[in-house]
Amino acid sequence: MSIQSPRRDGRGSPVRDRADDGLFTLVGDVPQLVKNLIVAEFNAIKGWLVKTATDAGIGTGMMFVGLFFIAWVVPLFLTFLVALLSLWLPVWASALIVMGVGVVLAIVAGFIGLAFYKKIGKRESPFSAAKTDIQIVKEAASEY
Repeated sequence: MSIQSPRRDGRGSPVRDRADDGLFTLVGDVPQLVKNLIVAEFNAIKGWLVKTATDAGIGTGMMFVGLFFIAWVVPLFLTFLVALLSLWLPVWASALIVMGVGVVLAIVAGFIGLAFYKKIGKRESPFSAAKTDIQIVKEAASEY
């Protein structure tokens, strides 16, 4: 008779063959299985909240970057008008170029921030996964 060590799943925990377990043993394991399911659902919710908060934070930060560049475009536009009135072409041309770059940077930052906000809506909520799990348990319970 040889003693075999239990198999291990990918996470290092032992996997045992439950084919020979009795009904009472299996029923006795149900509370631990339910506890493990609840812990897994809470961990999924925490992960979802962290990702959502991160995306919202980055999106908000990029919106502020866009506002920062817009705040600098207004004084540059005024400088452009002053330079234009002086009728010295290189001054107003350079002011116009700098203003254009500021506007482009503000638009790019705004679109990047918008993309992060859109990621929030596309991510699957763990609340819906928990609802699905509860529905499956209710359906299984109604069969017995």
